[in-house]
Amino acid sequence: MIRVLALILTFQLGGEIASRALALPLPGPVVGLVALVLACLLRPGLAETIRPTAQGLLAHLSLFFVPAGVGVVAHWDVLQSHGLGLAVALMGSTALAIAAGAL
Repeated sequence: MIRVLALILTFQLGGEIASRALALPLPGPVVGLVALVLACLLRPGLAETIRPTAQGLLAHLSLFFVPAGVGVVAHWDVLQSHGLGLAVALMGSTALAIAAGAL
């Protein structure tokens, strides 16, 4: 499991390096995830190696929302002043994502 987590984090680090070095308009973790997906397509055994650890991470996905909750509390004043605009943007983007997924 540690080896697989190190592999996943290595792809994330590679994505960060590539994103910053090439001045890409994508976040590094997204670039790393695309590279990981391509690597899994090229070597299906890699996907089977990663699968149990990835499923374990997904089973405890709620832990990843703790930092977001802390961010909400830390930036409460921003939410109070721009809350309506943020709520409209959030609902609009959610509706667009659902529509895009349906298409």
